Amino acid sequence: VSALVTEPRFAQQLREYLEGEQILDARYRLQKMPGGSVALPVLGEKLTEQHLRALQKSGPQEVPCRLTWIQDPVPSKAASVQTPAQKLCHKLQRLVVGSGESWSEELEHDVPRSWQRHGDLVLLSEDSFSAALWEKLGPALWETVASALGAQRVARRGRVLPDGMRSPSVTLLLGQDGWVEHVDNGIRYTFDVTKCMFSPGNITEKLRVASLPCSGEVLVDLYAGIGYFTLPYLVHAAAAFAHACEWNRHAVEALRRNLALNGVQDRCRIHHGDNRQLELQDVADRVNLGLLPSSEEGWPIACRVLKKETGGVLHIHHNVENLPAQAHQQPGVLRDEQRPPEEASSVRQVDRERERWSLKDAENCRKETQVARVRPEWRRWAEAAAKRIQGLLEELHGRPWRTSILHIEAVKSYAPHVHHVVLDLECRPTLP
Repeated sequence: VSALVTEPRFAQQLREYLEGEQILDARYRLQKMPGGSVALPVLGEKLTEQHLRALQKSGPQEVPCRLTWIQDPVPSKAASVQTPAQKLCHKLQRLVVGSGESWSEELEHDVPRSWQRHGDLVLLSEDSFSAALWEKLGPALWETVASALGAQRVARRGRVLPDGMRSPSVTLLLGQDGWVEHVDNGIRYTFDVTKCMFSPGNITEKLRVASLPCSGEVLVDLYAGIGYFTLPYLVHAAAAFAHACEWNRHAVEALRRNLALNGVQDRCRIHHGDNRQLELQDVADRVNLGLLPSSEEGWPIACRVLKKETGGVLHIHHNVENLPAQAHQQPGVLRDEQRPPEEASSVRQVDRERERWSLKDAENCRKETQVARVRPEWRRWAEAAAKRIQGLLEELHGRPWRTSILHIEAVKSYAPHVHHVVLDLECRPTLP
């Protein structure tokens, strides 16, 4: 590393000058040289003869200095503190060069800057390590990634499969299995990342659910998954009993384990299969409909399982869109016969939105949503949903019902114009 050598009494004066001219190389420390002199690392390509002459006039005395090289520079404290992403990139660069290959800008852009961590397993995004060179490195690549990130197992996410179950396409790259454990608000979740999805972005809604007054109530969770919401209702909200409906066998296996992990297995019955075939009716004080982008297909089932004499509360999840081209259209609720064929797969619609935005963009949108007031399009959707459900209840029971909007909760955004909201809708039979 290039350096200017001077006497110790001039070191501070020289340093101030070099910093002012942005020539000091802050990546390395000042070093003592044989004979007691001090070497200040500099950016050699920026240092000119004019700078050396200007040094003679930088103080009351001429500053004696000469140009030299530091053979073994010591990194500065600031430079030695690397972010995990920088550490990963540095180790991969050493691996590539050590394998006789050339490091390139393409490879550097292919290194992930963010990832999900589940205990000792790191889950990479699908767009990382796509260059052909990585495959040539074999298992050494994933061992290097694990070492750099302090992990034992490495997996990479693919696109969510269009199978109606939101099954993840995840490849385990290092390790024997994909079972991990995650803790939210004191609740333990275990699941296989290669078989089940986990959404950490829903933590605000899980916290809200945990605070609801559900003592003595019966819950029906129509889309239970691994227990994202079933468990907060049982563990923290004190629901007396839950019926958890799920058709993905891998999620059911995780749900069974999670109920036992949290000691609530005796207060929950799992209904494995298509909830459209659910035989339950007249049992629920509260129904959770946590399917995105829309749980509308489950609304008739929710109406059927509500207690017919007292009713209850529905928690309806929905992605409300407000695209610029639709700014003047009322985002009401479409009936099945009005839906275009391309909306038949709700899963693919959500996944396309997710893929369109980076994790950073999604996080920024989520923060914006949390502080936003209830937007007009959210209110219009909620009012349309309330009216539709009132009609379903009256048709089912043959008498008047009333539906009241208790609350509209903004959970997060998938994109600037697609917001995940939850409608708390109170449904009660009208007394004669």
